[in-house]
Amino acid sequence: MGYIEGQSRAQISLFPDSIDQYITEENPVRVIDAFVDSLDLNELGFDKAQPKAIGRPPYHPATLLKLYIYGYLNRVRSSRLLEQESQRNIEVMWLLARLTPDFKTLADFRKANGPAIRQSCRAFTLLCREVGLYGQDIIAIDGSHFKAVNSRERNFTKRKLQTRLQALDDKIEYYLQQLAQHDEEDAVPEPSLPAEQIQTLLEKLKTKRNSYIELSKQMEETGSTQISLTDPDARYMMKRRSGKSLVGYNVQTAVDGKHKLIIDFDISNEPTDKHQLDPMTQRAQTMLEQSALTVLADAGYSNGEQIRQVVDSGAIPYVSSLNTSSNASRGLYGKERFHYNREEDCYLCPAGETLPYRYQSVINGNTLNHYETLACNTCSQRPQCTWRKKGPRRVSRRQDEDILEQMEQRKRENPTILPQRKCIVEHPFGTMKRTMNQGYFLMKRLANVKTEMSLTVLAYNLKRAMNILGAKELMRAMA
Repeated sequence: MGYIEGQSRAQISLFPDSIDQYITEENPVRVIDAFVDSLDLNELGFDKAQPKAIGRPPYHPATLLKLYIYGYLNRVRSSRLLEQESQRNIEVMWLLARLTPDFKTLADFRKANGPAIRQSCRAFTLLCREVGLYGQDIIAIDGSHFKAVNSRERNFTKRKLQTRLQALDDKIEYYLQQLAQHDEEDAVPEPSLPAEQIQTLLEKLKTKRNSYIELSKQMEETGSTQISLTDPDARYMMKRRSGKSLVGYNVQTAVDGKHKLIIDFDISNEPTDKHQLDPMTQRAQTMLEQSALTVLADAGYSNGEQIRQVVDSGAIPYVSSLNTSSNASRGLYGKERFHYNREEDCYLCPAGETLPYRYQSVINGNTLNHYETLACNTCSQRPQCTWRKKGPRRVSRRQDEDILEQMEQRKRENPTILPQRKCIVEHPFGTMKRTMNQGYFLMKRLANVKTEMSLTVLAYNLKRAMNILGAKELMRAMA
């Protein structure tokens, strides 16, 4: 039995009369073409949306925007690779009417039109809202670390600089001792390197040492805790659960629960999500024009002040609890075993004793009220309550803890709501990082990576909308 064989390369073939016949009616490039053509590029703020009367004609910004959306939809983000696609990809030939912009033109377009590109992403979100793709009921908020154009070696913290300086001082001292041996007439043993080579190495080490000292001074003057050399806005970030670290950005998304479409996003160089719950909730409320949203988030967003602000905005938060106490791991009573009496401002312990208010303190900017009783010294349940051999068991209460207790009550009454968070918000990040291969940025500086993320979010939402409605129905909505 033979193999499946193709035609001879010398065989004469009759191709379709036009390139349009190669592109099916459901092809995504038709959706991209219809979407960009529906935009008012001049109103969005695109450069050269109105051509000048004199000079060399530029490429229409719609042409370059179409190419970028196509690239981000098909895992091709580099301007050089997009230039190649315009010369060999029949879908791109159709989309650009066979224009072939060079990579420098493409790179300059993305860099110069950041705000307008972000507005284009917002325009598609508004379109999805108009056609009813957002449920406007349950949303989930989450953050993920995306790698920046900056290696760990070119990111410095104060501790890292001190370690590097100490290592350089040790090397310099070693080579100085080597030079001293050259000056002795009967040096035993002989130096391992010639004096000229040692002197060259010393000059290099001193130059590097001076550069580290300058970085230390810069950090002192600016008050920053770290500095990145390649991308100054990138920061060192670590995930506590996995122990993995990178130099990058913290990408925040608010995702609708109906079809897992991204409502809005933001990018921060803060490594944690502690202060992101209320800003992202407000973004979602603005985009959906709906304040009464049910907001789901993981324990990284467990911040009493942020949760209070979300409640004040009209939304209903469900945030996983963050237990920072070590009592549970030690097999001791947790704080949940102590009942708070709001009328008398005291706690009731598992042994039935009352813990009245004693004093107030401020820890890490949080005002805490502390409750304790001397009855702990003679309590039979002391070994199960505290690890201290002497003194009372102390219970602390934050000023905004009533909001957290109300949220805990809602979670007990609706146990099926919070588990939906993973299914909603982690789907977009998984798609962007794995399927679309866009878990890292190609551009530097915070404003530019926001532009990149806008294209990624636009490509993701565009793909989701086509899967839900179909290409033809989506194009009818654009018209």
